[in-house]
Amino acid sequence: MNSHEEVLEPSAFPVRARGRQYEDFQAGEHLDHHWGRTLTAGDATLFATTTLAYSPLYFNADHARAEGHRDLVVHPMLALCTVVGLSVEDLSEAGGPFLGIDDLVFHRPVHPGDTLTSTSTVLEKRASRTQPGFGIVTWRTEGRNQDGDLVVAFTRSNLVVMREAQQ
Repeated sequence: MNSHEEVLEPSAFPVRARGRQYEDFQAGEHLDHHWGRTLTAGDATLFATTTLAYSPLYFNADHARAEGHRDLVVHPMLALCTVVGLSVEDLSEAGGPFLGIDDLVFHRPVHPGDTLTSTSTVLEKRASRTQPGFGIVTWRTEGRNQDGDLVVAFTRSNLVVMREAQQ
């Protein structure tokens, strides 16, 4: 290290709170999540391979076409993970345990080149009975392709910190 270089301590970088807290959600509120994500053939093949999902629909375009698809099929769990990931910034980035997904329905296949977007509606919120300073928020999330076709829909819940617990 040169003598003119300054060493910055971690404390020199301010911690910035991210995400929304329990009080920031209102039942019925609709959220359009950010710009979306285009899934590629590479994404589809890598996901299928690394998860050991060896259905030829996921990595053999000729087979997928013979089964009536226009191209490879993106593994439905990759579509789900993408749609959940698109919602994190608005719903759960502040932290708090993920409590699960319910009522999951895959409505149509996703193919390489499809761009997925995500929207959510706050279904309900309530104070946690067992975790003081936290509430439970439940959202209905939908993922759509570039044509506006519904691809996947589900409800999900998270434990969300209450603002008063942060003070």
